[in-house]
Amino acid sequence: MLVLSNWVSIMDSLEQVAFASEAIEQQFAEIVACCNQSAIGKRLLGAFYIHISALPNLDPTLQSYEQLARRYLPQPIAPTLIKFSTAQPKLSYLFYPNFETDAHPALQQSIQVDLSTGQVSSRDYQDADNPPVLHRKETFLLPSHPHHSKFAELTRQQVSLGLLNNSREIGTRFGWQQRLNAHQIELHGHRLACPLRADRPPKIDRHKAALVRTALSKPVRLALEAGLFTPETTFFDYGCGQGGDVQRMAEQGFSGSGWDPHYQPDTPCVSADVINLGYVINVIENPAERREALIKAWALTQKVLIVAAQVLVEDRIRGTVIYGDGVITRRNTFQKNYEQEELKGYIDQVLRVDAIPIALGIYLVFRDEAQAQSFRASRFRSRTTTPRVKASVRRFEEYQELLAPLMAFVSDRGRLPIAEETQNFASIQTEFGTLRKAFHLILQATNVQEWDAIADKRRQDLLVYLALSHFSRRPKLREFSSVVQNDIKALFGGYQQACTASDLILLSLGNLEIIGARCQNSAVGKKLPNSLWVHVSAIEALDPLLRLYEGCASRTIGRPEEANVIKFHFRQPKISYQVYPDFDADPHPALDTSMQVDLRDLHVSYRDYDHSDNPPVLHQKDLLVMTDYPLHEKFAKLSRQEADWGLLDDWKQIGDRRGWQKCLEDHCAELKGHRVVWRKDADLYRVKLVQAARRQKTEKVQDSD
Repeated sequence: MLVLSNWVSIMDSLEQVAFASEAIEQQFAEIVACCNQSAIGKRLLGAFYIHISALPNLDPTLQSYEQLARRYLPQPIAPTLIKFSTAQPKLSYLFYPNFETDAHPALQQSIQVDLSTGQVSSRDYQDADNPPVLHRKETFLLPSHPHHSKFAELTRQQVSLGLLNNSREIGTRFGWQQRLNAHQIELHGHRLACPLRADRPPKIDRHKAALVRTALSKPVRLALEAGLFTPETTFFDYGCGQGGDVQRMAEQGFSGSGWDPHYQPDTPCVSADVINLGYVINVIENPAERREALIKAWALTQKVLIVAAQVLVEDRIRGTVIYGDGVITRRNTFQKNYEQEELKGYIDQVLRVDAIPIALGIYLVFRDEAQAQSFRASRFRSRTTTPRVKASVRRFEEYQELLAPLMAFVSDRGRLPIAEETQNFASIQTEFGTLRKAFHLILQATNVQEWDAIADKRRQDLLVYLALSHFSRRPKLREFSSVVQNDIKALFGGYQQACTASDLILLSLGNLEIIGARCQNSAVGKKLPNSLWVHVSAIEALDPLLRLYEGCASRTIGRPEEANVIKFHFRQPKISYQVYPDFDADPHPALDTSMQVDLRDLHVSYRDYDHSDNPPVLHQKDLLVMTDYPLHEKFAKLSRQEADWGLLDDWKQIGDRRGWQKCLEDHCAELKGHRVVWRKDADLYRVKLVQAARRQKTEKVQDSD
């Protein structure tokens, strides 16, 4: 049997061409079989199609067949698709210039090669009124193609609506447009759309968007955890749906009620300290009504308004048909899927405020500016602990209980109380004369450096906060609460000095070389050539400039609540928030989702690995956390063991789950919790080779020492 891969090398003369053509006819059955058995490409009656990008992945026989066809062409070409005829030995090159951008691109030109005769024919559709158009574009591509999922989702939607039935009727531009018109559907890019018609808008079932809640919604829960509720706080849920949040808050002792146009239409809308507008504006299809709902909720707000809306996650098309600036879902509800930065801009523009993000798609708007600034500042406050007593000082031991409140205050604020804050320390002043003398006794029994470190942490917290405030409107000193004003005066000497110090940090923020140097010199985190990876628990221990760098993203976008690893890019100004659900329990947790924020324009992009069978996996978890992290030593022991086994030698191989599993198999290893052990079914000869390699590696290390 003549092997097709040898044909190209014998095409230098007409006699050889004729010989190859005869071979084509003899071996055409093999070509047809390869087309029918191909795992990629699109098969139709009498033809097999493949995108040019997938050609290298075809069976070598088909690749050689295509190379043979190209020898007959008078000049080089760059087609979009290749059509292998399975009825006769012919191959066609199809040109769709708008393949990636047009949902159903029109054929512009086709070139056909008859491999039995060597004849080449061409047909031009460039000026045709009714050219052929493509459907199901993903079928021509490899699954790894960057647009495969987008094309596949469009096909899924079209199939669900019956748009692709009777495919012979939709093969041309006119036929396809008639099908769309019959279904009253438009195409916006690669999304289906319901045309906006003022005379006949679609009937949307808004009430179906209301969820039955068995626990507090995320916006209300986060507000509760943020300390926005006291026993006296009143609560009103504007657009309460079936009233789950009102019921749960009542169970926790908070007075409140809720209104909903469908479920609770007769409940009066009343003012309250905290108003919740949770996932309401994103289900209103009319932009004017949407704006009105936001304004009415704000008018009822006495202290703080919670605004939450559905945030768009790329590559997750939740609806079936576009309508207006959102989608009509399969349940006939409307969803306006905001970009995170778009949602903040919308709230700020409508209410003329500076909304504060507390999570993805969740913002707080405060009535009182001082309360807003105090809340902002609190989000950049590091955790501190009261220094332990290290020296036996008899007088301190006598007064330790009395001095405890003063120690707690200084641990929290990084400074001593000033005159107007001393009402809670009257007994200490009576005993010692002044708080400074009392604190001097505390210093004798504790480590002075630990107190200095607390003060320095509080200075850094304020510097990061003040630097970030420069990106919107830096508040006046009087707009802070009195306690924050006192912090600034005590730790910096004055507000101007504090602002000057924060601006000096800002000067370095735009220099990626400086950011990169701080990342590479960081005392905590996993250092890679282009980034620094840090567990969320260690953020406070970072250099102030890196905290500011991350703060540029979290201040505007909001740090995702589920994110537990933060990636600092320093080749490009970006921050990535990564979710590893099993970080503590899994020795090599898989990445679930990633949210990347481009600091140049605050654009947010997402990547979801939840359904991937080969997600990225994490190694050397001990490098991401502080040494006082509860599981640090457990993680570190595993990393040392894996390094000793040589499991971490090839980073390119072990970046994903399959590569990591192969690496373990190659080393005859498996994991038992956070421990490496020999595989029970490992080949003994292979085990000896691995052991020898480990000994050799150990000897090299010892020799180098």
